[in-house]
Amino acid sequence: MAGNSPIKVKIDHVIKKFQGRNGEITALNGVDLDIKENEFVCVVGPSGCGKSTLLNIIGGLDKPTEGKVTIDGEEVDGPSPEHGIVFQQYALFPWLTVEKNIQFGLKLQGKTPEEREAITQKYLKVVGLEKFAKSYPKELSGGMKQRVAIARAYAVNPKVLLMDEPFGALDAQTRVQLQTELLKTWEEEQKTCFFITHDVEEAIVLAQRVIIMSARPSRVKDIVEIDIPYPRDQATKMSPRFLELKNRIWSQVYEEYLAVRK
Repeated sequence: MAGNSPIKVKIDHVIKKFQGRNGEITALNGVDLDIKENEFVCVVGPSGCGKSTLLNIIGGLDKPTEGKVTIDGEEVDGPSPEHGIVFQQYALFPWLTVEKNIQFGLKLQGKTPEEREAITQKYLKVVGLEKFAKSYPKELSGGMKQRVAIARAYAVNPKVLLMDEPFGALDAQTRVQLQTELLKTWEEEQKTCFFITHDVEEAIVLAQRVIIMSARPSRVKDIVEIDIPYPRDQATKMSPRFLELKNRIWSQVYEEYLAVRK
């Protein structure tokens, strides 16, 4: 789908250093990556390798020590509604209803009440929560909360959708359901997606390319093209090609995990 599309996100030699208790820590050590318009990429790697740090830099929540990130040729220099971010822990406002949570970013964009209502209804329908518009987050299951977070991210029409293990805290059945829904929404909405996961199977089901990060100080170790056609489902996981890709990716992730343990 991304094929010959123009480059949407350019990560240019990004280095990130932190001051730790025992001195300076290099989290990212010269990360270079181009992500095309409407492309879905998943990022895997050992815990603590800097995946979330990289996502935060792309989203403007953190700044690189060296290098830069550009979106549509413009350097990222801070948070923006154009970077839709979905975290593992939902990050919903507990005092707002589902519809008010979805409308929050739209209000900041200066949309009229009529515009906000129309957009909210569209994305409530996309995530299947029309009947829960007036509900509060405490009344929802974990999967439903994550649907609200995804709807809120899509509603502001971001240039890039950044997702940091959004399904990591969910049970297996809900996770599979949301993977399917996310792919359907992505194909309909045509967004550039940068998705972090610890689950290699999830990465292969979702992504067009899987980015494998090395242990810290982290860099791009390998990029694996996922040449399994969409739509993908649970039956896809039984195909020889899926298992081949899983073994290739997992062996490299495990190699980096062992490097961390040394």
